[in-house]
Amino acid sequence: VQLQASGGGLVQAGGSLRLSCAASGIIFSAVTMQWYRQVPGNERELVARIEPNGENVYQDSVKGRFSISRDNAKNSVYLQMDKLKPEDTATYYCNTGGAKFGVWGLGTQVTVSS
Repeated sequence: VQLQASGGGLVQAGGSLRLSCAASGIIFSAVTMQWYRQVPGNERELVARIEPNGENVYQDSVKGRFSISRDNAKNSVYLQMDKLKPEDTATYYCNTGGAKFGVWGLGTQVTVSS
C-alpha cells in the first residue's frame, strides 16, 4: 500500500489550499481515509475522516472551513482547506487503517502566515 500526498504550500491567513492523496495497492473504495496533521513536538491529530459511503467526521477546530472528499475512480482523497489560520500550520498526512496500525503517506507541509 502506498499513499502519496501533495498540495501543501505557503499561504496567507484566510487563504485556501487543496491537498490530494493518491492511493495504490488497496481496494480504495472499501477503505476509510483520513487526514492527520502534526506540529513538531506534538502528536499527530486527526483532522478529517471519510468513510467508504462518504460519511465524514471533522476535528472541531476545522469544522466549517475544511472539507474532505474522495474520488474512488481516481483512488484519491482530498482535503479542501478554506479560511486558513496560522494555527493550521503543520505537516499533513493521509492515512488509511488508523493511527496505530495504519499506513501513512509522506507528509505535505502547510504553512499559513499571519
